[in-house]
Amino acid sequence: MKPILEPIPLGNQKSILGFCFDKKDFETPWHFHPQHELTYIEESVGTKFIGDYVGGYQPGELVLLRSNLPHCWKNNTSQASNSKSYVVQWNLGIFPKVPELDSIHQLLKTASRGLIFDKEQVNHLIPLIKTFPDLSGQELYIQLLGILSALSKASYNTLSAASFTDDIPSEYGTRMAKIHDFVGENFGRKIYLKELADLVNLSEQSFSRFFTKMMGRPFFTFLNEYRINHAARMLLDTEEPIAQIAYACGYDSLPFFHKKFNESYQVSPAKYRKQFFQKS
Repeated sequence: MKPILEPIPLGNQKSILGFCFDKKDFETPWHFHPQHELTYIEESVGTKFIGDYVGGYQPGELVLLRSNLPHCWKNNTSQASNSKSYVVQWNLGIFPKVPELDSIHQLLKTASRGLIFDKEQVNHLIPLIKTFPDLSGQELYIQLLGILSALSKASYNTLSAASFTDDIPSEYGTRMAKIHDFVGENFGRKIYLKELADLVNLSEQSFSRFFTKMMGRPFFTFLNEYRINHAARMLLDTEEPIAQIAYACGYDSLPFFHKKFNESYQVSPAKYRKQFFQKS
């Protein structure tokens, strides 16, 4: 298990890091770090976990995270392409507290819940974001400042219901990383609370309290969200029958699957699939 506190090589000589991640899988588990982060997803589909949020992701998403906000992206293992993203991370306090930058500081404060930006409004910024790995020194600083200024004027949605401004105890983070990995590997079958409690060395009652405190809802509510989001991706990415998708995502009852899907997306699975291909 990788440490939940991700070490980022920034210090007195360098306060901003820009890079391109391009591999088969997004490998980092549920983690946090004391730096802010801006991530653009160029390739890959799957599920993103931001604070207490769980939901699907797709190419073209631009997400801003304040420091210490736990997060990870889990790509679909069946995808044909690589998982590719452009990321910039920077230390707190690199922008002075002056009135002219109030909008940027307010944006970063709100990002304690995680922000996803309107694609059309930020599309012109993507070519600039993709140059971060090639920049250094004052060019990197000025470019980041300009992009954050533009983002402060763009529309966005918050992701996590809870905000995270303090470090998570490493023990808690390691437990959550194990839980996320377990769910990703086993969501297609019936999962018992005792399995997870044993996994993180807690009683079932203690596990339930711990998970609800960390994620803001009971484990089985979270598990249903995970399954429904995975089913939604399968509806768009495959031609498998709806019943087969439901069973593959851990639903023994097809009516229950339809009920939960309708609650999440306000349409039936069949209509959700139809609407997507009508727009394509």
